[in-house]
Amino acid sequence: MYSSSGSPSISASANAPAITALKGVGAALALKLARLGIHSIPDLLFHLPSRYQDRTRIIPIGSLQPGDECVIEGTIRASDIQMGRRRSLLCRIQDGTGTLTLRFFHFSAAQKNTLAVGASIRCFGEVRPGPAGLEMVHPEYRASHAEGLTPVEECLTPIYPMTEGLQQGRVRALIQQALTWLETGSVRELLPEPVRQQWRLPALKKSLVYLHAPPVDADQHLLLEGMHPAQRRLAFEELLAHHLTLMQLRHKVQEHGAPILNATQRLSSQFLRQLPFQLTQAQQRVSAEVCADLEKPLPMLRLVQGDVGSGKTVVAAVAALQAVENRYQAAIMAPTEILAEQHFINFSQWMEPLGIKLAWLAGKVKGKQRAIQLEAIADGSAQIVIGTHALFQEEVRFYNLGLAVIDEQHRFGVHQRLSLREKGRDGKRSPHQLIMTATPIPRTLTMSAYADLDCSVIDELPPGRTPVNTVVIADSRRDQVIERVRVACAAGRQAYWVCTLIEESESLQCQAVEVAEIMLKEQLPELRIGLVHGRMKSKDKAEVMQRFKAAELDLLVATTVIEVGVDVPNASVMIIENPERLGLSQLHQLRGRVGRGSVESFCVLMYHAPLSKQSRERLAVMRETTDGFRIAEKDLELRGPGEILGTRQTGMMQFRIADLQRDSDLLDSIRQVAAELADAPDVMESITRRWLGHQEDYGHV
Repeated sequence: MYSSSGSPSISASANAPAITALKGVGAALALKLARLGIHSIPDLLFHLPSRYQDRTRIIPIGSLQPGDECVIEGTIRASDIQMGRRRSLLCRIQDGTGTLTLRFFHFSAAQKNTLAVGASIRCFGEVRPGPAGLEMVHPEYRASHAEGLTPVEECLTPIYPMTEGLQQGRVRALIQQALTWLETGSVRELLPEPVRQQWRLPALKKSLVYLHAPPVDADQHLLLEGMHPAQRRLAFEELLAHHLTLMQLRHKVQEHGAPILNATQRLSSQFLRQLPFQLTQAQQRVSAEVCADLEKPLPMLRLVQGDVGSGKTVVAAVAALQAVENRYQAAIMAPTEILAEQHFINFSQWMEPLGIKLAWLAGKVKGKQRAIQLEAIADGSAQIVIGTHALFQEEVRFYNLGLAVIDEQHRFGVHQRLSLREKGRDGKRSPHQLIMTATPIPRTLTMSAYADLDCSVIDELPPGRTPVNTVVIADSRRDQVIERVRVACAAGRQAYWVCTLIEESESLQCQAVEVAEIMLKEQLPELRIGLVHGRMKSKDKAEVMQRFKAAELDLLVATTVIEVGVDVPNASVMIIENPERLGLSQLHQLRGRVGRGSVESFCVLMYHAPLSKQSRERLAVMRETTDGFRIAEKDLELRGPGEILGTRQTGMMQFRIADLQRDSDLLDSIRQVAAELADAPDVMESITRRWLGHQEDYGHV
């Protein structure tokens, strides 16, 4: 949602001193720091350590264990160059409790002289098992032939996130300068005192000093987990900044007002009567929430979540009819031509008996046909417009857009969603927005990524839908899987065979799916087999999909292009090759292509051994549950928010300090604080400016 190009500046004020104000920072170093999002001294102070080393204590050699990262001190008792496959300098040191070897593969004559027998030495490094006992390889060290070494560190040593050309020592020295500046300069405390007291948040200045130089007795486990009060203080403010920004976006959208679309039910009641089924209670509840929003003079901003097959499209149709009843247009937008075309087919069947005219606009609609569609949209004769991102194009002019329905929002990104909003603006009013997704979004993400939206959940499947049985099987048993497909198709059912690749290359993926098609045609000669992949022309893709839907094909071999929106109730078997390469939410979407009828359905996850621990865990979740929300929570835990929301929205989720999974317990209190700050626009602006720079301006499209 926010720009993902680099990290935003953390400066709360344009007057914050530039990083070049620090001693030793010239143009070249400033350029490297800029790659870390560091442009000012406050930016540097907010560049927090990722972990810490304990150099405050000297550990007896006799108590060391492999894996320890620590400071030791002793006297060099032997120093020799060992010749072998790799020439190395070996120093044996003792401290009265034990002996340790120091190993150097790269060394100079001066180092050899310094590391002579009898010298006192202090080292910091990781302890490893070696050929002759414990050793450190290339430790940091200080050696002295005189009495006494410098004192140990008084604080834990911070390890900072780096970029090419920067060293830890250089950044630590700059941070020390910044902390000195902090004593006399200021990083403003933006959270009001009552808020800090209510939520027991330490002061900003105190938190920053603590995190850059934790005392010897600091709880290292809490720091490593990101749960220390000083870290939580900063995470709280960063999450608050994101939430405030979304609140401001909502306010900007609603400033313009929206058409009041009263529910006359003249068309919607006819539509519901002609359906061969009744709406579920969940569909009725969500429809009522949408209906109430449309009757308000403020633009509806509602996200409707519903698992695969829960009937979101019918809810969208009822909302579209409410717009048409009030002489406004409705736009239905989908991320792929396959899904958009399916919406067009469904809406045509539903709307034509009601005398409602539709327009269809996608990339493949060209020439004279395109001109006809554009004219129908512009003069208002097209009451419902269905299409892909082609609806965003500048040439598309709506006559009177009252409602925009965006399906699978996470595939678009907010800029595109907001540009569609502009299509309906007549200078005074914005269209209502209904956003739908079949990708269940964990509450954590809903509260942060979609805080500008009201949320509804269709948490009930229509009667007659059967749960899908999920089987996890190794590809060494491919012949058994092929036999299962043969039996299902012989019984009059249809099947999907989905191929995936690790590589992002679409051409490689198409090649893999073409090889699979050839193999399956050889082994299943009696079946009618079709092929769909992303490199095919839209027309050819749609033709194959239509043949599959019409049961003219038994088996459809495809890439993940069929993930969203394909509705073939007769398909009862889904084979997914290499499921370990896909996210859980994507696997759940693919599995949702079967089980859409009343016949028992199967999803076979055919993995390639050996599986990693995480892959085993993920596939186990798919086998154990069909609950999309539980799957989404697990996906968030394993892959992070950027993957769940899709690449076009990851920018907004790139937190500097906060972690949505770790800090999810803060979100309720953050919503409360955000509401309290609504009457303090200066504070809101300062907080968002500190954490997001000018990126909150993305609302102005």
